[in-house]
Amino acid sequence: MSKPNKEEWLKMAETFYQTCNFANCVGALDGKHIHVIKPKRSGSHFSNYKKLFSVVLFAVSDANYCFRYINVGSYGSSSDSAVFVHSDFGQMLNNNALDLPGNTTLPGTADPAMPFVFVGDEAFALGEHLMRPYSSRGLSLERMVFNYRLTRARRVVECAFGILSNKWRFVSNKRAACALYNFVRQKHEFNFEDSLVHSMESTNSTDVRGNTHGATFRENFASYFMSPEGEVPWQLQAMQS
Repeated sequence: MSKPNKEEWLKMAETFYQTCNFANCVGALDGKHIHVIKPKRSGSHFSNYKKLFSVVLFAVSDANYCFRYINVGSYGSSSDSAVFVHSDFGQMLNNNALDLPGNTTLPGTADPAMPFVFVGDEAFALGEHLMRPYSSRGLSLERMVFNYRLTRARRVVECAFGILSNKWRFVSNKRAACALYNFVRQKHEFNFEDSLVHSMESTNSTDVRGNTHGATFRENFASYFMSPEGEVPWQLQAMQS
């Protein structure tokens, strides 16, 4: 799972755009609990919000449901945002060390130039390169459409966890499981059935604040998804189903 270069990020963004209709998206991120036997003298560190003992598997997936980055072993008591901030990936993203392509306009538009982004749920802080949903309270139609479009892109990491869990019910080495999973996905050319059903628990979601720079880019994405250039014909009907 080597760090992609600019050309690889661009290919990943093109796949997200073709399959999930989210332009300039290069990855979806999330965390799941992996149950463990409580380590000796560990106190409450490994106890999660369900009072079970676990470590957190934090992962970034591409649109082909392959893991591009994983972090395994954070305490089960940790939130997604804490695991992300302290991970190598989170630090590289915050320090602009991921070799992401430069800002570019969204398809069909002339301005403004937009960054390449990762998508996550409410547990992650909004940033220039990290999009999260709007709060569910008092949403305008434009913001509801944005949340729907982001969810379509973010669900690929949920699918990746589901496929991993359903294909290998038990593997003692979780790093090996993720690497083996990627190999099988590529070997079988992504043809076996995708699934959102899995036995891994979601991590506890702690709402975190973002920055104003990220908020501006999120507003630009939301406006784009409602424009003739960025809308998809089924988005309003899909939100009602």
